[in-house]
Amino acid sequence: MQQKLTELRCKEIINICDGNRLGYVCDVMVELPSGCIAALIVPGPCRCGGLLGREYDYCIPWNCVCRIGDDTILVDVCLDQVHLPCGKKQWFG
Repeated sequence: MQQKLTELRCKEIINICDGNRLGYVCDVMVELPSGCIAALIVPGPCRCGGLLGREYDYCIPWNCVCRIGDDTILVDVCLDQVHLPCGKKQWFG
């Protein structure tokens, strides 16, 4: 099955471990030079209503994807193990 990145971005990620909705795909990690998808990147929760950005994103390994449906992607992950730190913003300097 082939899908474009734009099609993946329209699908909601749901963790079947606990039923949590994680959000929507914002990016993918690709293995070079093979071009295979290594992981899906999903934005993590906002800090202070989004004013302070995000502390981390979820980096979900491709082998944790269970099923891709029309509207959702089902994954089986432990959220404590898939945190990807976000870059710190430099406000001054």
